[in-house]
Amino acid sequence: MRETENIREVLALQPDYMGFIFYEKSSRFVGEELEEELLKSFPHTTRKVGVFVNASQSYILENVRKYNLDYVQLHGEELPDFCKSLKLKGLNIIKAFSVDASFNFAKLHNYKPHCDYFLFDTKGEKIGGNGVPFDWSILKKYDNEKPFFLAGGIDLSNVAQVLEMTYLRIHALDVNSRFEDRPAHKNVSQLHELIKLVKPEEVEL
Repeated sequence: MRETENIREVLALQPDYMGFIFYEKSSRFVGEELEEELLKSFPHTTRKVGVFVNASQSYILENVRKYNLDYVQLHGEELPDFCKSLKLKGLNIIKAFSVDASFNFAKLHNYKPHCDYFLFDTKGEKIGGNGVPFDWSILKKYDNEKPFFLAGGIDLSNVAQVLEMTYLRIHALDVNSRFEDRPAHKNVSQLHELIKLVKPEEVEL
Protein backbone atom coordinates (compact mmCIF):
# COMPACT_ATOMS: atom_id res chain seq x y z
CA MET A 1 0.00 0.00 0.00
CA ARG A 2 1.06 3.60 -0.57
CA GLU A 3 -1.88 5.68 -1.90
CA THR A 4 -3.67 7.62 0.83
CA GLU A 5 -7.27 7.12 -0.29
CA ASN A 6 -6.75 3.43 -1.06
CA ILE A 7 -5.15 2.95 2.36
CA ARG A 8 -8.21 4.53 3.99
CA GLU A 9 -10.55 2.27 1.99
CA VAL A 10 -8.70 -0.90 2.93
CA LEU A 11 -8.35 0.24 6.53
CA ALA A 12 -12.16 0.40 6.72
CA LEU A 13 -12.18 -3.38 6.16
CA GLN A 14 -10.26 -3.74 9.43
CA PRO A 15 -7.42 -5.96 8.20
CA ASP A 16 -5.14 -7.44 10.83
CA TYR A 17 -2.05 -6.24 8.97
CA MET A 18 -1.21 -3.77 6.22
CA GLY A 19 2.09 -3.85 4.38
CA PHE A 20 4.33 -1.11 3.01
CA ILE A 21 7.30 -1.93 0.79
CA PHE A 22 10.56 -0.08 1.44
CA TYR A 23 12.49 -1.62 -1.44
CA GLU A 24 13.32 0.73 -4.28
CA LYS A 25 13.37 -1.95 -6.98
CA SER A 26 9.78 -2.97 -6.26
CA SER A 27 6.92 -1.57 -8.34
CA ARG A 28 5.14 -1.12 -5.00
CA PHE A 29 7.91 0.94 -3.39
CA VAL A 30 6.32 3.54 -1.12
CA GLY A 31 8.60 6.32 -2.38
CA GLU A 32 7.41 9.74 -1.30
CA GLU A 33 3.70 8.90 -1.46
CA LEU A 34 3.29 7.44 2.01
CA GLU A 35 1.48 9.84 4.34
CA GLU A 36 3.29 9.81 7.66
CA GLU A 37 0.45 11.15 9.82
CA LEU A 38 -2.06 8.71 8.34
CA LEU A 39 0.07 5.74 9.35
CA LYS A 40 0.53 7.13 12.83
CA SER A 41 -3.25 7.37 13.19
CA PHE A 42 -3.90 3.68 12.51
CA PRO A 43 -6.04 1.82 15.06
CA HIS A 44 -4.07 -0.67 17.13
CA THR A 45 -6.13 -3.49 15.60
CA THR A 46 -4.40 -3.05 12.22
CA ARG A 47 -0.67 -3.56 12.51
CA LYS A 48 1.67 -1.83 10.09
CA VAL A 49 4.33 -3.99 8.44
CA GLY A 50 7.36 -2.52 6.71
CA VAL A 51 8.85 -4.83 4.08
CA PHE A 52 12.62 -4.59 3.59
CA VAL A 53 15.03 -6.47 1.32
CA ASN A 54 18.68 -6.68 2.39
CA ALA A 55 18.42 -3.20 3.88
CA SER A 56 20.78 -1.68 6.43
CA GLN A 57 19.77 -1.57 10.07
CA SER A 58 19.87 2.21 10.01
CA TYR A 59 17.44 2.38 7.06
CA ILE A 60 15.06 -0.06 8.78
CA LEU A 61 15.16 1.75 12.12
CA GLU A 62 14.70 5.14 10.45
CA ASN A 63 11.47 4.04 8.78
CA VAL A 64 10.19 2.14 11.81
CA ARG A 65 10.42 5.37 13.80
CA LYS A 66 9.13 7.62 11.02
CA TYR A 67 5.97 5.62 10.34
CA ASN A 68 5.58 3.95 13.73
CA LEU A 69 5.74 0.48 12.15
CA ASP A 70 4.64 -2.47 14.26
CA TYR A 71 6.51 -5.20 12.38
CA VAL A 72 9.52 -5.48 10.12
CA GLN A 73 9.30 -8.09 7.35
CA LEU A 74 12.73 -9.14 6.11
CA HIS A 75 12.36 -10.47 2.57
CA GLY A 76 15.99 -10.82 1.52
CA GLU A 77 18.96 -12.98 2.53
CA GLU A 78 19.15 -11.60 6.05
CA LEU A 79 21.04 -13.91 8.43
CA PRO A 80 19.93 -14.97 11.92
CA ASP A 81 22.37 -12.56 13.58
CA PHE A 82 20.82 -9.66 11.67
CA CYS A 83 17.37 -10.68 12.93
CA LYS A 84 18.79 -11.04 16.45
CA SER A 85 20.28 -7.56 16.37
CA LEU A 86 16.99 -5.98 15.32
CA LYS A 87 15.07 -8.02 17.87
CA LEU A 88 17.37 -6.78 20.62
CA LYS A 89 16.48 -3.23 19.55
CA GLY A 90 12.84 -4.00 20.29
CA LEU A 91 11.55 -4.71 16.79
CA ASN A 92 8.98 -7.37 15.94
CA ILE A 93 10.34 -9.54 13.13
CA ILE A 94 8.68 -11.48 10.30
CA LYS A 95 11.30 -13.39 8.30
CA ALA A 96 10.26 -14.34 4.78
CA PHE A 97 11.54 -17.34 2.88
CA SER A 98 11.08 -18.21 -0.79
CA VAL A 99 9.92 -21.81 -1.03
CA ASP A 100 10.17 -24.43 -3.75
CA ALA A 101 10.38 -28.24 -3.79
CA SER A 102 14.03 -28.19 -2.68
CA PHE A 103 13.57 -25.82 0.27
CA ASN A 104 15.44 -26.97 3.39
CA PHE A 105 13.28 -26.30 6.44
CA ALA A 106 16.20 -27.11 8.74
CA LYS A 107 17.64 -23.66 7.95
CA LEU A 108 14.82 -22.11 9.98
CA HIS A 109 16.14 -23.47 13.26
CA ASN A 110 18.66 -20.67 13.83
CA TYR A 111 16.06 -18.01 13.03
CA LYS A 112 13.39 -19.18 15.46
CA PRO A 113 14.67 -17.43 18.62
CA HIS A 114 14.86 -14.07 16.85
CA CYS A 115 11.64 -13.96 14.78
CA ASP A 116 8.03 -13.54 15.81
CA TYR A 117 6.71 -15.17 12.65
CA PHE A 118 7.95 -16.73 9.44
CA LEU A 119 6.49 -16.01 6.02
CA PHE A 120 6.54 -18.57 3.21
CA ASP A 121 6.31 -17.20 -0.31
CA THR A 122 6.76 -18.66 -3.78
CA LYS A 123 10.30 -18.80 -5.11
CA GLY A 124 10.36 -17.12 -8.51
CA GLU A 125 12.11 -14.60 -10.72
CA LYS A 126 11.15 -11.72 -8.44
CA ILE A 127 12.09 -11.48 -4.78
CA GLY A 128 8.38 -11.30 -3.97
CA GLY A 129 5.07 -10.64 -5.65
CA ASN A 130 5.31 -13.38 -8.25
CA GLY A 131 1.56 -13.91 -7.99
CA VAL A 132 1.62 -17.70 -8.19
CA PRO A 133 1.23 -20.28 -5.42
CA PHE A 134 3.83 -22.89 -4.57
CA ASP A 135 3.00 -26.51 -3.80
CA TRP A 136 1.51 -26.05 -0.34
CA SER A 137 1.92 -29.76 0.46
CA ILE A 138 5.62 -28.94 0.96
CA LEU A 139 4.61 -27.30 4.24
CA LYS A 140 3.96 -30.74 5.73
CA LYS A 141 7.75 -30.82 6.23
CA TYR A 142 7.53 -27.77 8.51
CA ASP A 143 7.57 -28.63 12.21
CA ASN A 144 4.69 -26.22 12.94
CA GLU A 145 6.39 -24.82 16.03
CA LYS A 146 6.19 -21.17 14.98
CA PRO A 147 3.04 -19.75 13.31
CA PHE A 148 3.58 -18.30 9.86
CA PHE A 149 2.19 -16.07 7.15
CA LEU A 150 1.32 -17.81 3.89
CA ALA A 151 1.93 -15.81 0.70
CA GLY A 152 2.12 -16.42 -3.02
CA GLY A 153 -0.79 -16.34 -5.43
CA ILE A 154 -3.63 -16.59 -2.92
CA ASP A 155 -6.91 -15.43 -4.44
CA LEU A 156 -10.68 -15.99 -4.25
CA SER A 157 -10.42 -19.17 -6.30
CA ASN A 158 -8.00 -21.03 -4.03
CA VAL A 159 -8.44 -19.57 -0.55
CA ALA A 160 -10.87 -22.37 0.38
CA GLN A 161 -8.03 -24.84 -0.21
CA VAL A 162 -5.85 -22.85 2.17
CA LEU A 163 -8.54 -22.84 4.85
CA GLU A 164 -8.78 -26.62 4.64
CA MET A 165 -5.15 -26.99 5.73
CA THR A 166 -6.07 -26.99 9.41
CA TYR A 167 -3.04 -29.15 10.24
CA LEU A 168 -0.82 -26.10 9.66
CA ARG A 169 -0.34 -23.20 12.06
CA ILE A 170 -1.14 -20.52 9.50
CA HIS A 171 -1.24 -17.24 11.38
CA ALA A 172 -2.26 -14.98 8.49
CA LEU A 173 -2.68 -14.84 4.73
CA ASP A 174 -0.51 -12.37 2.86
CA VAL A 175 -2.35 -11.25 -0.28
CA ASN A 176 -1.07 -8.77 -2.80
CA SER A 177 -0.94 -8.95 -6.59
CA ARG A 178 -4.09 -11.05 -7.06
CA PHE A 179 -6.07 -8.27 -5.35
CA GLU A 180 -4.60 -5.31 -7.21
CA ASP A 181 -5.94 -3.08 -9.97
CA ARG A 182 -2.38 -1.81 -10.45
CA PRO A 183 0.81 -2.05 -8.38
CA ALA A 184 0.18 -0.94 -4.78
CA HIS A 185 -3.52 -0.20 -5.44
CA LYS A 186 -5.86 -2.79 -3.94
CA ASN A 187 -9.29 -3.79 -5.21
CA VAL A 188 -11.39 -3.14 -2.13
CA SER A 189 -14.44 -5.16 -3.21
CA GLN A 190 -12.30 -8.24 -3.86
CA LEU A 191 -10.62 -7.87 -0.48
CA HIS A 192 -14.04 -7.61 1.14
CA GLU A 193 -15.04 -10.90 -0.50
CA LEU A 194 -11.84 -12.49 0.77
CA ILE A 195 -12.47 -11.36 4.33
CA LYS A 196 -16.01 -12.75 4.19
CA LEU A 197 -14.50 -16.14 3.34
CA VAL A 198 -11.65 -16.06 5.83
CA LYS A 199 -13.34 -14.34 8.78
CA PRO A 200 -17.11 -14.58 8.20
CA GLU A 201 -17.87 -13.97 11.86
CA GLU A 202 -16.41 -10.46 11.62
CA VAL A 203 -18.16 -9.30 8.45
CA GLU A 204 -21.67 -7.95 8.08
CA LEU A 205 -23.06 -9.83 5.11
